[in-house]
Amino acid sequence: MSMLKDAFDKYAFDTVYHAAAYKHVPMVEVNALYGIKNNVLGTNNVALASHEHQVETFILISTDKAVRPTNVMGASKRFAELVLQAFADNSKTVFSIVRFGNVLDSSGSVVPLFREQIKNGGPVTVTHPSVTRFFMLIPEAVELVIQAGAMAKGGEVYVLDMGEPVKIDHLARRMIHLSGLKIKDEHNEEGDIEIRYTGLREGEKLYEELIIGDNDKPTEHPKIMCAEENKLSMDEVIKYLEEIKSLDNSKKSVKKLLKKVVLEYSPRHFQ
Repeated sequence: MSMLKDAFDKYAFDTVYHAAAYKHVPMVEVNALYGIKNNVLGTNNVALASHEHQVETFILISTDKAVRPTNVMGASKRFAELVLQAFADNSKTVFSIVRFGNVLDSSGSVVPLFREQIKNGGPVTVTHPSVTRFFMLIPEAVELVIQAGAMAKGGEVYVLDMGEPVKIDHLARRMIHLSGLKIKDEHNEEGDIEIRYTGLREGEKLYEELIIGDNDKPTEHPKIMCAEENKLSMDEVIKYLEEIKSLDNSKKSVKKLLKKVVLEYSPRHFQ
């Protein structure tokens, strides 16, 4: 907290965009305690510093994986959303959340990975032939996040309209074709690039969602919706934050706490 205080004292921020998170699903699943500490306690620390320094607006960059999560990463991000919603009811700072899916060509996106795999002659690795994800271009995502933050009054969960989900298998095939190459499979053994299915990793879902319930409302922007979702009181949040600090380094204890806080969280197992 001392480093945060020094930064807030020095720069006197008007707006904070909080995008810092451990977002790699399988890595957070393996390192559950460190994932929840960074994604939840870290978010709370930045929110508290913003509240204490009377920052005007705070926007949490969230994820579609926070909706009905099956993994620790997604559940920890939903937990972080609940922290922000509690702050919004107890602060002059305008706290809000913007939730969206994957951003094409961003760090961790499949696009740079596929591009590199194609450049190296393959194989292009896809977890499952039916897996789908939402995608958005970087400039569009940035513009909509800024606009959502500007319209916030406090406590909103904004959801960006990302269009129809894309099949990752179709994306991989299209990138191979656009590279001027042909797919190598049982129908064309003389092709250039093989697509190899590696299987869903721990905690991954076939598809993602952006809204938990059916109570989304339109805003003045046609590509930004506002989700109506459950909240926690600040007293409840403080109690759960203290529980995080006392957790032992076992995935079972982390998942047990997440299940208590994030009611929609449904891990495949507690091991």
